[in-house]
Amino acid sequence: MSNHKGSEGTVHVGTDAVAEIKSYSFNETANTIDDTTIGNDSKTFKAGQTSFSGSVDVFWDESDTAQVAMTVGAEITIKFYPEGGDSTDKYYTGTAIVTSIDRSATIDGMVEASYGLTGSGSLTLSTV
Repeated sequence: MSNHKGSEGTVHVGTDAVAEIKSYSFNETANTIDDTTIGNDSKTFKAGQTSFSGSVDVFWDESDTAQVAMTVGAEITIKFYPEGGDSTDKYYTGTAIVTSIDRSATIDGMVEASYGLTGSGSLTLSTV
């Protein structure tokens, strides 16, 4: 088993790599369905629907095709490559809706943007 540095990762919108990435995150969750019956001393559950969400934080680049594609309300194919995009590396892919864009700048910093994503369907683990 190996581990990886965060700097190895990349994110793609469709086939285009997102430029100027500072950080990204994504998470998967599953709802639970209570199936406890009368007489049980402990609650029991079944797995329910799954979902995913995420964010991509960047130094804003108006010429980056992937950043330009992430407009509020856009449905995109998002790919998270935690270990990079070399042959046999694993990545996660799914359809997501861009739900928010936060932009910020300071006098002594760079112009930055943060894109909020909500998955539509499942997130799939694949191999490059």
